[in-house]
Amino acid sequence: MHAHQHDDVLIIGGGHNGLVCAAYLAGAGLKVRVLERRHIVGGAAVTEEFHPGFRNSVASYTVSLLNPAVIHDLRLHQHGLRVVERPYANFLPLPDGRCFRLGGEHTHSEVAKWSARDAQRLPAYYAMLDRIVVVLRELMRRTPPNVSDRFVLADWIASASAAKQLKSLDMRARRDLLDLFTKSAGELLDSWFEGEPLKAVLGWDSVVGNFASPYTPGSAYVLLHHLFGEVNGKVGAWGHAIGGMGAITQAMRKECEARGVAIETDAEVARLIIENENAVGVVLADGRELRASTIASNLNPKLLYTKLVEPGQLDDDTAQRISRYRCGSGTFRMNVALSELPDFIAMPGTHLQPHHQSGILIGPSLKYFEQAYFDAKSKAHSAGWARKPIVEVVISSTLDDTLSPQGQHVASLFCQQVNPEVDGGWDAHRDTVAKLMIDTVNEYAPNFARSVLAYEALSPLDLERRIGLVGGDIFHGALGLDQMFSARPLLGQGNYRGAFKGLYLCGSGSHPGGGVTGLPGRNAAREILRDLGRKPRPD
Repeated sequence: MHAHQHDDVLIIGGGHNGLVCAAYLAGAGLKVRVLERRHIVGGAAVTEEFHPGFRNSVASYTVSLLNPAVIHDLRLHQHGLRVVERPYANFLPLPDGRCFRLGGEHTHSEVAKWSARDAQRLPAYYAMLDRIVVVLRELMRRTPPNVSDRFVLADWIASASAAKQLKSLDMRARRDLLDLFTKSAGELLDSWFEGEPLKAVLGWDSVVGNFASPYTPGSAYVLLHHLFGEVNGKVGAWGHAIGGMGAITQAMRKECEARGVAIETDAEVARLIIENENAVGVVLADGRELRASTIASNLNPKLLYTKLVEPGQLDDDTAQRISRYRCGSGTFRMNVALSELPDFIAMPGTHLQPHHQSGILIGPSLKYFEQAYFDAKSKAHSAGWARKPIVEVVISSTLDDTLSPQGQHVASLFCQQVNPEVDGGWDAHRDTVAKLMIDTVNEYAPNFARSVLAYEALSPLDLERRIGLVGGDIFHGALGLDQMFSARPLLGQGNYRGAFKGLYLCGSGSHPGGGVTGLPGRNAAREILRDLGRKPRPD
């Protein structure tokens, strides 16, 4: 078997974090090679044609969490990235024909329609979150202290640094932080507000990619996790990348190539090469053997350790804990080609209106969200999906005319809740559930079903097969207290250093978790460069 040994670093997986990591490493003078299983880099952040003339962001579909430092350092704007904002955040059509809008100039008056008290309290709620987010946003850029059985000075310094950040919060903010990490989103929102539409729109972030009820303890953190971002300098805003999410990763690819990174597509890694407890290379599915002193994995840690590492190479405790690493988002993803825009009962008309450019949420209350989860989890009424699912509709073509033919549109449907494992298997039920999602939107916009020209439906199994999202998990592992910060993915590997010497973790299964942030890749690159004694390093 021929062994290629001309690279300093091999990166497994060309998703956005793998590209970010590669760019920083190459910027320090290392020879880096990215190995991507699919024909295109980008992982979940890709734009592909799913019906002739119709392109869309295949999985990830909206922009906010991408870190400004990554945008700047990788010169993404110079490589063509352009992000536009929504006119307002969310449009919520209601079963009684009314609607609710959140964001922009309408917010106070819209909230006051349901509760004058809520309208008065909403600024204080946002201020509470802002005080915490500004501190946690900084912690996201830092390496967590590693919890190991050895004294390591760097870990003690990291612990002190994290404590210093948290110490900047006053006592009230510390109590709020404890609430956000331990309580449910439902409990938190019920303590602040009384209007169901407002709580539904705010609570949606707690179940996005989270197979749980909004009343599950810890779901408040998932809500918080979605608030770390910004668009064009506006904190907490959401936007659209012109050309779809693939525009982000193609810009990253350009910067990688400008720095000399070698990128191979259709290059599936079949196995890690472990010698004397050191990761020294990989074997590809085509039989090639590539070696390097440093290996960085952008894969879900469960996929890495159960598929690429041979049985017996991990110690028993690590192997058992990885087998219990929780994955599964409860997400069903659709890309839909439309002949016309939805004609909502609550906001009539198929001509372009601001609500068509917002995040359109089907799901009127937290109780509705909770029942959707109970249905999917219990399988009491189906093989494993909600009778009344939650659907967010984002019609990307209303902000970006490059995605569909003139006069027609493309929509992303991000749907919750479905069980990652359904009775009879997802191949048997995919189209049944796809029709349910379309019919759910149709209840609020009666022209929707007949306007569907074609669709692509991705079940949790499809997301795993196509993109490597184990159990369809968009975060590469559930965002629970037991799988966060120093414990992501496991205690002892929270500082981006994997189970073997020379192996690093640079994907969303490491701190700070999922979303198109680029931070796991950036942070991992810093630690690799520190170990290799190379500069410049990301701060």
